[in-house]
Amino acid sequence: MIDAPENRAESLERLKTFLRIPSISTLPENKPDIRLAAEFVLGELKSAGLSTRLIVDSEGGGNPLVYGEWLGAAGKPTVLCYGHYDVQPPDPLDEWKSPPFEPDVRGDDIFARGSSDDKGQTYILIRAVAGLLKTHGRLPVNVRFLVEGEEETGGEHIERYVATRPPELACDAAIICDTEMFAPGLPTICVGLRGIVYGELHVEGANHDLHSGVYGGAAPNPIQAIAEILTALKDRDGRIRIPGFHARIVPPGDEERQAWTRLPFNEDEYTRAEMGARELTGEPDIPLFERLWARPTLEVHGIRGGFAGEGAKTVIPARAVAKLSARLVADQDPGEAFEQLQRAVAAACPRGVTAEFRLIHGAAPSLVDPRNRFIRAAAEAMTGVFGRETVYIRSGGSIPIVGLFDRHLGIPSVMMGFGLPDDNLHAPNEKLHLPNFFRGIVAVARYLELLGE
Repeated sequence: MIDAPENRAESLERLKTFLRIPSISTLPENKPDIRLAAEFVLGELKSAGLSTRLIVDSEGGGNPLVYGEWLGAAGKPTVLCYGHYDVQPPDPLDEWKSPPFEPDVRGDDIFARGSSDDKGQTYILIRAVAGLLKTHGRLPVNVRFLVEGEEETGGEHIERYVATRPPELACDAAIICDTEMFAPGLPTICVGLRGIVYGELHVEGANHDLHSGVYGGAAPNPIQAIAEILTALKDRDGRIRIPGFHARIVPPGDEERQAWTRLPFNEDEYTRAEMGARELTGEPDIPLFERLWARPTLEVHGIRGGFAGEGAKTVIPARAVAKLSARLVADQDPGEAFEQLQRAVAAACPRGVTAEFRLIHGAAPSLVDPRNRFIRAAAEAMTGVFGRETVYIRSGGSIPIVGLFDRHLGIPSVMMGFGLPDDNLHAPNEKLHLPNFFRGIVAVARYLELLGE
């Protein structure tokens, strides 16, 4: 049995081994750990019984892709299992209750960086396939694995690979475990993701820093200019003021809106307990779930420039940079959105400075019809394992690979998420709920069995 106690114990111990690897893709000093994590995934797939190979990026020097396949189910569908082995930096370290790369089980949760995003959920896929092969000696469907190490930094290697090697990835659907359940114990399938345009706003004034007493009142200030540009792009009520930005948006239908109103949700608990905020903001005339899942956003992630150390230094900086992202919804196009942002920045640029928005990475939004047969089978599997009717939601986040699979492979992505809203993704004390981990393995295995029937 896939969920036998001895199998659970082995799955947990191997997951801990995976989580101990500090595979931080953002930091160059963690390159050896990236390779170690890739080799761990490769070894797990190989020991499960799949043919495997490590795909090295000879063109751009990106992190390795891990590929595996089992294609012994003639006439049955082929499913592509996707995940990522890279993780976010653990900072700030002093806010962790246990070291981020020393997995700690407390109660029903395992705490470690990558536990939910996405090592733990990727490992659900691996253990489900391994369990079926161990139990039956074969799989009910054909399976391919593609696991990357750059999801947290843009995924350039996998983008090139998927765009240029479609025949090697031929399949009927993808399955991705990188989303969350709407509530504990409530099986959830995500059918929509926002896309993203991420970049930097560079503003320059004088050609060197200036004394604010000598030149204040005459010199252009790039930090002030950034503030003016940002407030021109989005008003105090959260309305994006970029010309043409909303023209392509496909609003949710009445049936989907009504389904969202039936979700178990407490706005005050969401605001104060989950977010730790005083109140919600955003477009006041748009319902909350629509703001989170079906409307674009524009957010500022950081501003640097001038003097930010302890004490005083009265300087007018020569330059300043702001990191920005716009989340996109169906049917917005990342290339068009980037150009709209560039034009809006140029139009809002104040006198005395130059301003330029530079792209770092982008990804398209995605939306899957819940009536798709691969989605329906996943919902049936999750309902059977969790004992509650599966709900369909969208996510405000972005998983760039979903758009790539749609564009280059022409397949739907089935997003069976087993995380929880309070898993602290990208934050200190990230966790994964272990009952979800174990039941997730069973649900994925059951899904593959249903597809093979």
